[in-house]
Amino acid sequence: RPNNCKGIDQLLKKHAFPLFCQFGNCRSVKEFEKLNRIGEGTYGIVYRARDTRSDDIVALKKVRMDKEKDGIPISSLREITLLLKLRHPNIVELKEVVVGSHLESLFLVMSYCEQDLASLLENMPTPFSEAQVKCIALQLLRGLDYLHLNFILHRDLKVSNLLMTDKGCVKIADFGLARCYGIPLQPMTPRVVTLWYRAPELLLGTKTQTTALDMWAVGCILAELLAHKPLLPGGSEIQQVDLIVQLLGTPNENIWPGFTRLPLVGQYSLRKQPYNNLKNKFTWLSDAGLRLLNLLFMYNPLRRATAKDCLESSYFKEKPLPCEADLMPTFPHHRNKRAAPAVESQSKRNKV
Repeated sequence: RPNNCKGIDQLLKKHAFPLFCQFGNCRSVKEFEKLNRIGEGTYGIVYRARDTRSDDIVALKKVRMDKEKDGIPISSLREITLLLKLRHPNIVELKEVVVGSHLESLFLVMSYCEQDLASLLENMPTPFSEAQVKCIALQLLRGLDYLHLNFILHRDLKVSNLLMTDKGCVKIADFGLARCYGIPLQPMTPRVVTLWYRAPELLLGTKTQTTALDMWAVGCILAELLAHKPLLPGGSEIQQVDLIVQLLGTPNENIWPGFTRLPLVGQYSLRKQPYNNLKNKFTWLSDAGLRLLNLLFMYNPLRRATAKDCLESSYFKEKPLPCEADLMPTFPHHRNKRAAPAVESQSKRNKV
């Protein structure tokens, strides 16, 4: 387990405002001009703002303190301490932490991205081409490979948590649910990951969380980009499991050893469905593309593709080849114009 995870654990134990003094002198939020509200993360509201010192446009995330009496929410501490240590082109950059007029008022200053993928999917006149989808997917996989190599689970990957700059650079955002993991694996709450992107082992109550849960979400995101609509839009956990079974067939001990011993299996009445219907869903997709989706949608988490596996997939080496990021199309700045969160309609899809 890497040293940065140990350091994060130690910082989290303090759970108090003064720890931010360790990160340098905090500036006041008064040095930033709020321009408009652009979204809402897992644990805070996000604004587009101008740094009056440098004139840079940044994303300013106000940390929610509603229910906190004894300091900063543990979720926010986790996000801050992780992001301060993560540096990768495909992960949103936390530039600094600034304070409001009261100690309990805290803001994260992040690199600004002009778009989020959920907003783009809802507003684009024509879907992404397959070459563009590959470009986005590769960047997501590179960022996720970096996280997993650093023993970090994101635990809330979805299109609304993927941002894109005007130069086509995709960045993973919203680390409010992210966790370090180690060996041996420690139990974690299964109620993470937005429902439509939630892996079957989570739905069935596993407390052993691995990188495989992020990879299932990658499969859902890739499928959503290819089809230009969500793949598994369940309205409840029961319906979500049923949609997965309809798509992939009924799991059993042969393909998923230990499946019948998962805590919540008895709560579901699984339909008998022997077929994998991915090929029927994506009739136009190449064999390599279908193979990649099937590897991402393995029921058995131990057999599910890793980010590294996916980066080496022949799907990204066949035509149409991934386009270069700076050749991605530009779009109207939906995030600059909206006063409501950029994924307002997705709030209906979000947490259940």
